[in-house]
Amino acid sequence: MEQLKGLILSGGKGTRLRPITYTSAKQLVPVANKPVLFYGIEAMAKAGIRQIGIIIAPETGDEIRETAGDGSQFGVEITYIPQSAPLGLAHAVLTAEPFLGTDPFVMYLGDNLLQGGIEDLVDNFRSNKPEALILLTQVPDPQNYGVAELAADGSVTRLVEKPAEPATDLALVGVYMFTPRIHEAAKSIQPSPRGELEITDAIQWLVDVGAPVESHVVRGWWKDTGRLADMLEANRLILETVEQKVDGQLIDSQIEGRVIVEPGAVLERSTVRGPAIIGAGARLVDAYVGPYTAVGRHCTIDSSEVEHSILLENSEVRGLDGRMESSLLGRDVKIVRGQSQPRAYRFMVGDSSEIGIL
Repeated sequence: MEQLKGLILSGGKGTRLRPITYTSAKQLVPVANKPVLFYGIEAMAKAGIRQIGIIIAPETGDEIRETAGDGSQFGVEITYIPQSAPLGLAHAVLTAEPFLGTDPFVMYLGDNLLQGGIEDLVDNFRSNKPEALILLTQVPDPQNYGVAELAADGSVTRLVEKPAEPATDLALVGVYMFTPRIHEAAKSIQPSPRGELEITDAIQWLVDVGAPVESHVVRGWWKDTGRLADMLEANRLILETVEQKVDGQLIDSQIEGRVIVEPGAVLERSTVRGPAIIGAGARLVDAYVGPYTAVGRHCTIDSSEVEHSILLENSEVRGLDGRMESSLLGRDVKIVRGQSQPRAYRFMVGDSSEIGIL
């Protein structure tokens, strides 16, 4: 099989992660202090893919372009492909046709995380040469996904988008491999009731015309990081893989377990219990940071406890009485307890925010 290109979808509005995504692309929200998008690019680079196209939306395209650059930091070449509106995954494939040409390609949803990379899948695709290879995983709520029905040999017989009564619990993971025949399929289907050209319909078209469509069931974990709970879970799963590395400064402080302390971070009279990552230039004073926490660059945690949370850069948490947990703080957020009496809560909170006081 000739060279394989990569296509990463990084449009989309990220409505389920508001208010963070009012000001930032959901694919750039960090997991373990690295933008989600980078995991997909790295997975492709590891599988030997050198030319990657990234579909971008008008609202967030500049930020993605600025963050990922020309791809040289990953050892790849990145081409940016503007998509005027999010009109479906098959529409994104058609938008990318000038870049993809007649090459086979891997398509990856930019807000997805897949354990173990894609090298095996690329090898399968190269050796078996199907027209499409789709990744599947068992989920407890298949009615929320595209669902596949398989023949005994693992080939795909039917795909249904968000079925009311799913025939199986095998959902499509956001990674696909296609030959250029997918362009013909995408041009042959009609928009779905929600007005989008669905990739499930395009793959079903391939099945219906007798083209071989194979499946691979993912044994490790897969995460769509579109919601806060998924984001925190992905953060937990990635942090499970880290090894201890302390490049920052510890003053009367202790770390327990697998903790990364990046250069320039300072811990004073603080305890960090891993797995956790403390970003470059962060400052912890009289603080406790518990497992599954990613503290971004130049954050401050002072006289507070934080656990199972993600803090984006330049955030501050000071003087909290209780422990902050299962939280996601955007950039430049301040959560501070004042000293004055009478004691009261005072908030300035943006649209679509959520605050739980327990």
